[in-house]
Amino acid sequence: MSQATSAAPGGLLDPLASLARAAGEAILEVYRTDFAVRDKADGSPVTEADARAEAIILAGLHELDRQTPIVSEEAAAARDTPPAGSFWLVDPLDGTKEFIARNGEFTVNIALIHDHQPVLGIVLAPALGRLYAGAAGAGAFVEDGGTRRPIACRRAPPRGLTVASSRSHGDPAALAAFLRGRAVARTLTAGSSLKFCLVAAGEADLYPRLGRTMEWDTAAGDAIVRAAGGSVVDLAGHVLTYGKPGFENPHFVARGTG
Repeated sequence: MSQATSAAPGGLLDPLASLARAAGEAILEVYRTDFAVRDKADGSPVTEADARAEAIILAGLHELDRQTPIVSEEAAAARDTPPAGSFWLVDPLDGTKEFIARNGEFTVNIALIHDHQPVLGIVLAPALGRLYAGAAGAGAFVEDGGTRRPIACRRAPPRGLTVASSRSHGDPAALAAFLRGRAVARTLTAGSSLKFCLVAAGEADLYPRLGRTMEWDTAAGDAIVRAAGGSVVDLAGHVLTYGKPGFENPHFVARGTG
């Protein structure tokens, strides 16, 4: 990746949004069929849509930027050691359980990592017709219904927090213990990386994730939260980093501005 690109990643948002939409169309083609589901080696489900979307994204990223390595979920089993320096981090279909359940809450995730931090993120929910994007120095936006508008994290209101939690991977007991002593006005459930986007758009104040995730699950949403003025930290308060051996994340919290 060139020095200019790493310094101003916002210039990549539009071409990457187009790439994500192309992958999203391929996913929807499968979504409309009686698709088959198989289990990966780790027991998680996968469909033809994952493979189709990944092929489109990998080809598009190679065309856009031939210098920067790519780590994609469906190909990551072949490597445990992250690339040195900058790299793309891709989850071609995040929320496969939501895809199988046909509830629309699955996403295409594309992120750019630089110096162990996510500096750009694209999250497309193709079935919902909604795209979120953000980059360091460029802010964040959502496209919905043919319009684009800026988004930003909010300061938690005095009446209490709105908390986002996972629709398919939640641990109610762990979440209740984490929130004990906090004023909570309401909770929202959502699939895939959409929970990050709720925080970035000021629709939620907190998204605690107290279970296993991988870097490709979080990088794009993390970048958007940061671009919108929020942060993503581990339970000790340290900013989440990327390019860890094995690509596994600690438990974390995505949060707004206060």
